[in-house]
Amino acid sequence: MPNDPFGPDLMRNIVDNMADGVYFVEPDRTIKYWNRGAERIAGFSSDQIVGRSCFANILDHVDETGTSLCLSMCPLATTMRDGETRELTIWLRHSDGHRKPVRVRTSPVRDGDGKIVGGVETFSDATAAVLAVQDVDRARRDALTDELTKLPNRRMLDAALRGRLDNLDRYGWQFGFLIVDVDRFKTINDKYGHVMGDAALTGIAATLLGAVRSGDLVARWGGDEFAVLVEASDEEGLRGTAERIRALVAQSQVRFEGSTITAHVSAGGCLANRGDTPETLLARADQALYAAKDAGRNRISIATSESITRAQDAASGG
Repeated sequence: MPNDPFGPDLMRNIVDNMADGVYFVEPDRTIKYWNRGAERIAGFSSDQIVGRSCFANILDHVDETGTSLCLSMCPLATTMRDGETRELTIWLRHSDGHRKPVRVRTSPVRDGDGKIVGGVETFSDATAAVLAVQDVDRARRDALTDELTKLPNRRMLDAALRGRLDNLDRYGWQFGFLIVDVDRFKTINDKYGHVMGDAALTGIAATLLGAVRSGDLVARWGGDEFAVLVEASDEEGLRGTAERIRALVAQSQVRFEGSTITAHVSAGGCLANRGDTPETLLARADQALYAAKDAGRNRISIATSESITRAQDAASGG
């Protein structure tokens, strides 16, 4: 009887030449087959793998947190136990030592009576997919992050501000809004150059982050201005945050290429009211900032719903 052209040899040849990696294990997890795709992706030859147990940890599969899967939560072993197929991304250890992301699919192998007699795992190189996700995440971060200070940018601040206004209208969750302006920033640029100006903005951004609480949001508003969303239930709390920002910046220094300067900021702010829009909130905070500037700079001013309070003196704080 002539050989069957579609017999086991042809099937093995097809699987051997697949781009994906394929391997088969017996119930005791001894690897019985390792195709050429697996050799190419993992770097280990069939001779190095076949006959060894997958829990010998030669591939050292881990998840994204670095937790070992071969020694505890092997998806292929779990599939042979419960008969369920699985698909997930894991990281194998390539023969040269580096970690490579692979997309893994596990399936049980059954005999004619339906008994599970082994398991098969196919895997493909997921490097491009992982990089694509990272690129999307990076682009999303870049779109919402100021390049110089690494703070949230105005676009992200606008979204957060609208969200907080919505929560205020719905639930009464009070908050305050501050605009922080670097005093005489043009003089810094003119006297020391734009590189020192950038260093000043970066240093002030770091100081602002250290001056606020975990629920507050600091963003670069634009140019030499920053904005802060403050979790404050009253003007006293908002004033305290503004004064802390002003004082800490005044006690900081900017150092760059042998030059040292002390920068100061003025801040204007207000509490948000039900019915406020970003525009009305900004208008009150901006008016308060102008009051602080007019009072001599290095000062804070907090607007009430009716008027602007007196700018706070930098030396006395009141």
